[in-house]
Amino acid sequence: MSGTWGGIGRIVAIGIGLALAALLVLATEATAGRYVVAQCGWHAGIDADWADTTGGQKFRPDHWCATSGDPFAGSQVRSLTTAAGSVSGNRFARWRWMAPAGTYLTQIRGTWWQALHDGIERRVGAVNWAGGFEALFGASGTDVPREFVVGFPVPVAGIEDRLLCARGEDRACSLASPSWSALRALTFTLEDEKAPGGGIGGDLTAPGWRRGPQTASIAGNDLGSGVRFGETLVDGARVALTEYPCAKIAIEGEWRAARMIPCYSSVSEAQSVQTALFGDGPHSLVHCVEDFSRNRACTVPRTVLFDNTAPASPRTPRLAGGEGWRRQNRFDLSWENPDQGAASPIVGAAWRLTGPGGHDSGARFAGGRDLRSLAGLLVPGPGTYRLEVWLRDEAGNEAPASAIGLPLRFDDVPPGVAFVADDGTPLPSLVEAEVSDAHSGPAQGTIYARRADSEHWIELPTKLVAVGAGTRLRAPLPELEPGTYLFRADVADAAGNTASTRRRADGTEMRARRVATPELARAAEAARERTRLFARLRGGRGRGETRTVPFGAGATLSGRLVRVDGAGAAGRELRVLARPSRGAVAEPEVATVKTGERGNFELRLDPGPSRRIAVSFAGDRGLEPSQRHPLELRVRSGLTLELDRERLWTGQLLRLGGRVAARGAAIPRRGKLVAVQYFEQATDRWRPVLVTRSDHDGRFRARYRFRYVSGSARIRLRATALAEERWPYAPGSSRPVTVDVRSR
Repeated sequence: MSGTWGGIGRIVAIGIGLALAALLVLATEATAGRYVVAQCGWHAGIDADWADTTGGQKFRPDHWCATSGDPFAGSQVRSLTTAAGSVSGNRFARWRWMAPAGTYLTQIRGTWWQALHDGIERRVGAVNWAGGFEALFGASGTDVPREFVVGFPVPVAGIEDRLLCARGEDRACSLASPSWSALRALTFTLEDEKAPGGGIGGDLTAPGWRRGPQTASIAGNDLGSGVRFGETLVDGARVALTEYPCAKIAIEGEWRAARMIPCYSSVSEAQSVQTALFGDGPHSLVHCVEDFSRNRACTVPRTVLFDNTAPASPRTPRLAGGEGWRRQNRFDLSWENPDQGAASPIVGAAWRLTGPGGHDSGARFAGGRDLRSLAGLLVPGPGTYRLEVWLRDEAGNEAPASAIGLPLRFDDVPPGVAFVADDGTPLPSLVEAEVSDAHSGPAQGTIYARRADSEHWIELPTKLVAVGAGTRLRAPLPELEPGTYLFRADVADAAGNTASTRRRADGTEMRARRVATPELARAAEAARERTRLFARLRGGRGRGETRTVPFGAGATLSGRLVRVDGAGAAGRELRVLARPSRGAVAEPEVATVKTGERGNFELRLDPGPSRRIAVSFAGDRGLEPSQRHPLELRVRSGLTLELDRERLWTGQLLRLGGRVAARGAAIPRRGKLVAVQYFEQATDRWRPVLVTRSDHDGRFRARYRFRYVSGSARIRLRATALAEERWPYAPGSSRPVTVDVRSR
């Protein structure tokens, strides 16, 4: 430096060093962000404005900053005088760099040089917050490029480099010899005290449960250096990062701004967040933004709900009425839902029905929070279908592979039945009928016979037998009196559909004739009296045509055979046919009993499963045959119930067990259905607690917690064997047991 301002420059340089020391101390204590702006060097341009107080007549600007090659070769920012004339005193031109709103300058560093003539001087100074100029150092003579650094103990709003006529307003400076000032390789250090602001929205923050990739709408704003990047964090872990465009240059291993406001002041973007990276349940979500000066701010944590796991399979599915064949096209399914833990609740079930002829309903959905049943399901026609059911949670997760499958068996088509063709035998010893059923299959049947001149049908001992690929109903004929006999076959399939016929397959009536011998012909000439047969059951509590007795108890069949005039028919042999209910392993039993002096009779029936009792009189030479429509003997199921304790606290686990008796019956393939019930005193009724199934030996086990008992309570429990297809017993219950439950 030279001239008067040279000495001042040296003094200022010493002050600059002291100011830098003070600045470094403050920097360690400050909480504001800091960033550095590079200008006209390192391939950076300039972010400054130029002004001329003479209106552009005496000064002009010039700048060139290399964008390639040597970043400093020829780079400079200059103010120059024009080639002729003069400029009045105190008139000047200047380059100005201003700190953005919310920031202030604390240091400038760079290289300066100039050529000055005839009163033209150079002054570098600070722009204060009122917009005034405060000179810091300057020069009055020509000088070569020199480096300088100035720190500001008091923050300033901007920096100016002035080229001016340093004379009074009544004097002028000659422009005959050109004067100019130049700068390059400038770095400005700025403090940024304003933290940025940020926000987050979009699908990720919408109410409810989220799954899979979710879109987050993010935004940021900053008053100072601008938003450099925004990151989204879940439970403190970064899940998405967006770096915004900024004017920056890498210098000596660090990023420096190429403009005073290097980044956008307001930004918005969309991010994709993979929720599957986190466990199911609630999580903490924040979005943080950081400006170029490394000021950072985050949103208030908010709770978001993630669930990417499909529910497990439904538990303990139960088809009302069992899985056997039925003739009503309605199916009601219930189940227990698995525990979802921290995941989203179950909001419905999807189901699919497949079956004969390639039928496929496709996946359908039934909604309902904590749905546990599907009622009124229909199948398109007779046949065996497969129902698959799986669950859907509130987040929309579902897995068809977790489906449970149950058979739906529907048959509303009666079986086909026809007597076999006539083989030419006048009265065959064996009567047979072909039985067919395309769906549930033949289950039972009975063949009846009667004389053509009688109205009374006689039930014959009948069996279903397999013949080749088909099924036949077969009944042997007892000894019959001469005459023409008609036959009827009644059949039922496994679904309960019934059919009856009196014809052969060719459409002719099923009849046969027994030819009379001379002796029989003479005996048949005698007129026979009509008879009436009365019968009833006695056992349990009372008597009648239908009786229910406890398990293991017998019953008594009694009645009377009378003539038309009401007199008893004594000494006649009656036939008693006991046909066990479906599911029994015993064969039909035939017994005989003789009437007493007044035509009365009585027969003790042994313990066993439920059965139908048919009583008939075959007739003789003096009396016509007669029969009584079948009586119904229902036997209750027998079972026991035991507890592992008689006293427990509320919430403790109670273990129950017992066994279903199966005398004369087979336990169903899936086990016997058993309900544990409690006695509700307010209604004087037994209410269900839980339903379970036994094993193949009839043993069952269950567990239960009394969760809502307060105080103390004596609770009576019993086990009840429920009605099922192919279970030859009526519903029956165990002896009640009592448990004391107390709250702590």
